[in-house]
Amino acid sequence: VQLQASGGGLVQAGGSLRLSCTASGRTFSRYSMGWFRQAPGKEREFVAAIKWSGGMTDYADSVKGRFTISRDNAKNTVYLQMNSLKSEDTAVYYCAAEPLGYASRSRVAFDYWGQGTQVTVSS
Repeated sequence: VQLQASGGGLVQAGGSLRLSCTASGRTFSRYSMGWFRQAPGKEREFVAAIKWSGGMTDYADSVKGRFTISRDNAKNTVYLQMNSLKSEDTAVYYCAAEPLGYASRSRVAFDYWGQGTQVTVSS
C-alpha cells in the first residue's frame, strides 16, 4: 500500500483545513487508517483513527470535537477535517494504514505511512 497525503498549508488560528490521503492498492478497504502528527522537537503522536468500515472512530483528546476523520473506500481515500485550528496544531501530518484493522493509537501497529503534509497555524 502506498499513501499520498495532501491538503496541508498555512491557516490562521480558528480556521479550517481538510487533509486527504489517497492509497494505492485494492486492499485499502480492509485497513484501518490513522492520522498522526509530529511537531518540531517532539515525537510523532496519534491524532485520529478509523476502522475499515468507517463505523468506529477514535480521537486524541487534544483534537476531539474539532477534528473529524472519515473515509471513502470507493475512492481509496481517508480525510481529516480540521476545524477551530490552534497554533499547537502546527505539525507535519502523516496518514498511515493498519492491516490488522484495530484502529490502534500506537504507531507500531501501522505498517504503511504517507510522506507527510505540513500544517502551519498562525496565531
